[in-house]
Amino acid sequence: MRLPLPQLHTLALRTDPPIMNKSNDEADIGMKNRSENTKHFLLASDFDQTLSLNDSGIVLSELLGTSGFGEKVAGLSKMNLVQQGGELAYLLLHDPEYRCVRKEHLIEVGKRIRLKQNIPELSRFLAKGFDDYRFSFYVVSAAPEEVIQSALEGIIPPDHIFGTQFHYDESTGEIDSIIRVPAGYGKVAVIDELHSKLQVSYDRIVYVGDGSSDVHVMLHVNRQDGFTVAVSEAKHIAQIAKRSVLSDDALSVLVPVLEDIVGWDSVRIRSLFESRGFLIQEWDKVRTDWLTIREIPNGVESALRLVEAVNA
Repeated sequence: MRLPLPQLHTLALRTDPPIMNKSNDEADIGMKNRSENTKHFLLASDFDQTLSLNDSGIVLSELLGTSGFGEKVAGLSKMNLVQQGGELAYLLLHDPEYRCVRKEHLIEVGKRIRLKQNIPELSRFLAKGFDDYRFSFYVVSAAPEEVIQSALEGIIPPDHIFGTQFHYDESTGEIDSIIRVPAGYGKVAVIDELHSKLQVSYDRIVYVGDGSSDVHVMLHVNRQDGFTVAVSEAKHIAQIAKRSVLSDDALSVLVPVLEDIVGWDSVRIRSLFESRGFLIQEWDKVRTDWLTIREIPNGVESALRLVEAVNA
């Protein structure tokens, strides 16, 4: 049964002007030519639970009225059938409960996504830059491209968004194939493409992510002396990233960038935020150690004590 197209909600017009122009790519490539001292960086960010507060697959499942999305993703992950992060794309192509999805549904999902606060301001901060540091802001995610473009409409230009791309059947509108999935190593391929396109050296690449689908690209960026930021406490990602920051505000990503790349201290960072109308109300730095402690079995404990007695 084909799912009827969703009722589109009336959206309030954004009061902030769009961060777009007719030559985004040319501006990015030419940015390094503003002055001999300008340092041009690429900042690439994941989308789901990095710029958003919820997952695209969960929102889509709610729209369809289906349940068990988490269990299906866990099952695919356990089988290692698809790259981590690419589970939704697989379900859209193969699962009967998701075969009814059309492009219009993905666009509606983007309108329902809850975004982190101040993403437009983050884009403006990065575009304006700091001292002689300038940043090109891109989104690289396994979420469907239609979802990301819809969610970030008027904030991030479409040509700065790399998500999962589908081919749709012209007669039925259903998804009949997958063109690209930026998950796992697929994100590495996109970063390499942007590295060549923007003529940015690898040590001037910043990647921001939250989950297992970001492991490959973070290892790749770190190996090339780039900079990685985790926005979650997940052990598998926080141990790889050079910095971690936890906040529901997208501007928080600027703190490790300003500290470790631009070289500012906390006083100057606070002053910058306040000069643009933002107050850093709380700023706690905590070192986290992950420990697993268990008792030594009696036999092993006795053997250790025997060795200690002999050595004495």
